[in-house]
Amino acid sequence: MSMSLSVAGFISTNRILVSRAFAVAFFVLLLVCESAQEGSVVSSILFLSGLVLVGVATVGRLWCSLYISGYKNSELITSGPYSITRNPLYFFSFLGFAGIGLSTESVTFGVAFVLAFALVYPIIIKSEENFLQAKFGRAFLNYCARTPRFFPNFRAFHEPDRYVVNPRQFRKTMIDVLWFIWLVGVVELVEALHEYHILEPLLRVP
Repeated sequence: MSMSLSVAGFISTNRILVSRAFAVAFFVLLLVCESAQEGSVVSSILFLSGLVLVGVATVGRLWCSLYISGYKNSELITSGPYSITRNPLYFFSFLGFAGIGLSTESVTFGVAFVLAFALVYPIIIKSEENFLQAKFGRAFLNYCARTPRFFPNFRAFHEPDRYVVNPRQFRKTMIDVLWFIWLVGVVELVEALHEYHILEPLLRVP
């Protein structure tokens, strides 16, 4: 139990480091692996499905960033995307992870990305919710009672007519939001290297 708690604590306090380590591992696997579906109709379907998910994830994360720019950890945000789920950023990140996996045209990578998300992000979510409960108390508990933790309840959606945004903060968060699109570009670049035999893959994965 103590070991699991220490691992959870490390992940929650070093999520940027964990994310970078995951990105490096993915890049290495991408270099040595090639989809067994390459050149088939299934390959095209997987890539297009991944592209759609990445597009939804990017727009969704921008939507979330609009609401938290200048307010994160200082106010309890409960409108817009935060009215349908308590963790919309992570929900859209989940879609992005699945999309990146599928954009490799491999079901294996798609499943692996979803499993990696399922192992790491619940720990981060729990840590952040503990912080919010300690900071906002009863208001946060009431919010939890009416809003699902992860999967959205679209019937609960509401938004204000006007919302004040900190443009400087929003501009900074846009860089973080776009990394899903950049990863698709990396996937396509490595695929081209394989296709033109500049870099030979060692494994073919389904």
